[in-house]
Amino acid sequence: MNFNQKVEDLLTEALKENPHIFLVDLKIGGDNSIKIILDGDDEINVKDCINISRAIEHELDRDEEDFGLEVASAGVGSPLKFPRQYLKNINRELEVMLLEGEIIKGKLVKADENEIELEWKQREPKPIGKGKVTVKKNKVIAFEQINQTKVIVKF
Repeated sequence: MNFNQKVEDLLTEALKENPHIFLVDLKIGGDNSIKIILDGDDEINVKDCINISRAIEHELDRDEEDFGLEVASAGVGSPLKFPRQYLKNINRELEVMLLEGEIIKGKLVKADENEIELEWKQREPKPIGKGKVTVKKNKVIAFEQINQTKVIVKF
């Protein structure tokens, strides 16, 4: 078994033991540098990252292969990649860039395995008379239409 396959198998086992945690990204460099980005259904903490790191590191032999290992959680500004990440961000403000380039900002009100629904308020001209009125808009977006999504962090 090659080094990359061994790392992937160890990671898979470690995640099976921690079903609330899931893989966002795994990169193994030519120099055996391993970078693992994790997320969780609720939250992920340092202890979770340490546990996954130890589960992998303790099964690899540094005498056989020299390696570097970094295990981290997906940062606040990291793009959302998987439906599980959307589920934990319901009721948060998102910025969604569609494949054709349109950007939609709104509150995530619904998410499932296939699509999300955003809701936002927008000023539009009154149907009759002068002036504008605030209307509530919403849009259902299939995951295959999404290029990138970020959570809008407000302070």
